[in-house]
Amino acid sequence: MRVISGCLKGHQLKAVPGKTTRPTTDKVKEAVFQMIGPFFDGGTCFDLFSGSGALGIEALSRGMDKCLFVDKHPKAIHIIYENLRMLKIENKAEVFRAEAYRAIKAAAKRNIQFELILLDPPYKQVDYGKLLNEIKKHNLLHDNGLVYCEHDTSEQMPKNHDYVRLIKQEDYGSTIGVTLYKKREGSNPIE
Repeated sequence: MRVISGCLKGHQLKAVPGKTTRPTTDKVKEAVFQMIGPFFDGGTCFDLFSGSGALGIEALSRGMDKCLFVDKHPKAIHIIYENLRMLKIENKAEVFRAEAYRAIKAAAKRNIQFELILLDPPYKQVDYGKLLNEIKKHNLLHDNGLVYCEHDTSEQMPKNHDYVRLIKQEDYGSTIGVTLYKKREGSNPIE
């Protein structure tokens, strides 16, 4: 597992030991960031279900100013810190051990909005519609902000949502699906 592009290109990343996380493959990461960016002009990223932190680190390497990494597993938090230290980018990151919905509420209390939200939870264990509703409720996306969702290809992703619109959906092999949403112009949080 390595950083694919940007200022940290080629650096190896440590993976979380065990079978509780499933790293995004380099091939998928490259394809996804070509879809999303491929490069950013600053901004803040929210990497929920971070695992090793590879997706958020890739976003930082490609020009994001800051990334908030969130995972509920202690092993994952330890590996994220190790990867950030190894790459000397601790000053661009905040790391939280928390459950995703709690982290969303904490970000909202700080009035943080994101240009990019990365959702890569364990497959078939999360309701993406509910997550998108929470993101909407707390108005976490900047105008033109993106939400990246990685999921099992068999999962049905929301096609219509009043806060974000589906802009791209791809399958990579028989198990990895990627869905990309963009904030709708003029969309407002639930009153």
